[in-house]
Amino acid sequence: MVGVPLYLHPSRRQPGLAANLHGISARKFFGAAAKNFILLQLLFLALFSYIFGSLYLQGAEIHNMTIGFVDYDQGPIGAAVREAYRGLQSPGFPTLVESPSANFPTPSDLRDAVCRTEYWAALYILPNSSTQIRDALVSSTSSFDRHNIMAYVWNQARYSTVIDQAIASNVIKLSHAARIAYTTSPDSNLLSVPNNITLNPTTLSLLAEPWDLRSINIQPTAQGSRAIYNTVAIILIMMQEFFYLGVINSLHQNFKVYTKLRPTRIILFRNLSSVAYCFIGSLCLAGAIWAFRSGWHVNGNQFVLTWMTFWLFAHINFQVLDVVSVWLPLPYVPMMLVMWIVMNVSSVILPFSLSASWYRIGYAFPAHEAYQTLIDIWSGGCNPHLRYALPVLFAWEVVASLLAAMGVYRRSHYAALGEAAAQKQFEERVDAAMKFQRKREKELREREERENEKKREEECEEEQKREAADGRRASGSGSGVDSEDVERGDDDNGGRSPDEERLRREVAEAIEREDKQIMQERRRESKGCPGYGPAFSLPFGQDGER
Repeated sequence: MVGVPLYLHPSRRQPGLAANLHGISARKFFGAAAKNFILLQLLFLALFSYIFGSLYLQGAEIHNMTIGFVDYDQGPIGAAVREAYRGLQSPGFPTLVESPSANFPTPSDLRDAVCRTEYWAALYILPNSSTQIRDALVSSTSSFDRHNIMAYVWNQARYSTVIDQAIASNVIKLSHAARIAYTTSPDSNLLSVPNNITLNPTTLSLLAEPWDLRSINIQPTAQGSRAIYNTVAIILIMMQEFFYLGVINSLHQNFKVYTKLRPTRIILFRNLSSVAYCFIGSLCLAGAIWAFRSGWHVNGNQFVLTWMTFWLFAHINFQVLDVVSVWLPLPYVPMMLVMWIVMNVSSVILPFSLSASWYRIGYAFPAHEAYQTLIDIWSGGCNPHLRYALPVLFAWEVVASLLAAMGVYRRSHYAALGEAAAQKQFEERVDAAMKFQRKREKELREREERENEKKREEECEEEQKREAADGRRASGSGSGVDSEDVERGDDDNGGRSPDEERLRREVAEAIEREDKQIMQERRRESKGCPGYGPAFSLPFGQDGER
């Protein structure tokens, strides 16, 4: 059957697949496959449930977001706002928290309150607004400014995709509802103006729209790339560090660094290389954000601070993944990576005000604290949570670095044990080979002695035969030549004698026994040995070529 692959040859196929998979127990095989199948399904089910749970019914949790309200006018406009809020109040609408003007004497005080994140936004009515509207109706003046009646302060850099819908849109909706309530209220100035006023276009416009809500945005953040600052960017940083960790581990394994260098030097090299890698990677990310900022008003100082924050966050992830790869068995490292990504992204994808209380565990994850730091940087200090964000980040850095250093000592220890075990196994292989060789040499010597003895006996017999009959001696000599020729011909044709086949079988059996013993010892030792972490094939290896 020339040209047929070996695995398709009938002699290669074995019957009884249900009971035996080519020497593999079908029961054990399918049992292991089922366990891994269930484990992965349960893992991803839990992750899906966790991340979808963080977004579950976020619209019904908007009432947890507060808007400060101060009425500096103390007139019918404020009453209209209160009436409009009573009509809009629901779980899907932000909570309006009214404060007396004594608590916030000026609008700048309200801005500071929003900057301190006491409120998500602050709505206020300027002093003498009702009087200005009345005077404008009476005098029909065109110098009246609708923007000086009502305004709100907010910070779009703080979860920009969420605050647009949950805060800005709802404040505008409240303003429109208040305008309708104001124009129809018997207490408004519109019903108390003289009846003989001139209804000119200016007056009609003022009656239709007494004010135009003014937006005071602390940090406008409307560029399209803002949607991935707290999602894809966070994921890419983690993936970037995971892949570089695999490269570092491959370098250490291929060049046998753990057995050739002291742990202190290995720690120094890993820290310097990871710091440099995170330094460049975070620079690339910050540069990409700035390159596609699309008119976002941020300066060079904010760029450097953004770069430093990403740098710290990236190095934390490298160290954490390094620790995971040391203390967890290698098959569980990818699972832990996915869990780490989902937990971190869930801590920044939405503000905790829109998620269940359980998700406040996200305060402990570095992604949340890094994003809080970035918001503070981008909005010029209007997210003052650095008092806990930076300590949490540095705590992660310190603890992960210490555990990673301990992991280097652990790897070096087990690498030394592994090298000693490999040397021992090599010596055992050599001893087994020498033992087999000595046995083989002994058998050959005994065989040669037997052959020599037999040859001497034959020579004696032939000598006797020569003396008895010259004809028979010549016939015996020709037969011997033919026999030798046949044997020599077999050797020249490359055929194997039964002795050679037996020798090959004995060598194969000896190697198989030795391999089984080595694998058993490795399995026993691997139960207490750590993995060296994820390792990928290097584009450039020891020879420096691809």
